[in-house]
Amino acid sequence: MSSHARIVESPPAARLLWRTEDDTAAFARRLAALPGLRNAFIALQGELGAGKTTFVRHLLRALGVQGRIKSPTYAVVEPHETPGGLSVSHFDFYRFADPREWEDAGFRDLFAAPGLKLAEWPEHAATVLPPADLVLRIALQPGEARAVHLAAPTGLGARLLRELTE
Repeated sequence: MSSHARIVESPPAARLLWRTEDDTAAFARRLAALPGLRNAFIALQGELGAGKTTFVRHLLRALGVQGRIKSPTYAVVEPHETPGGLSVSHFDFYRFADPREWEDAGFRDLFAAPGLKLAEWPEHAATVLPPADLVLRIALQPGEARAVHLAAPTGLGARLLRELTE
């Protein structure tokens, strides 16, 4: 056994299986109940149709957001506010192509401000995004099922993941 400190350490991770949309909703409710979520950045990865926007809708509903929750595919960001005053920014970087848009659109300010940030297609803006606290990689499975790989690259993410899996 080596006494040397590990130089590279993999972030904490977990694997889940959402068999139905009800499982997605149940996970969203558990996540919404965590106090540390208030200032987290959650990155959502997966192919088209994997369920990224569906998960966001369930999470926003679990946080108490009312009214229509639409995908920010063309607007890039949709702002929401919970009844408790939590600001939530839902980003969709699918069509994001120019890093200058980051500054021009004020995204740096949104990410620096308090509140929950949810980003679909974060890999399209990877050069300008801060590190995500939680990364949910959602993969289609046969039928309605979704395989979900959760990674927690930050201290806040590790705490959220630990609370989710206890």
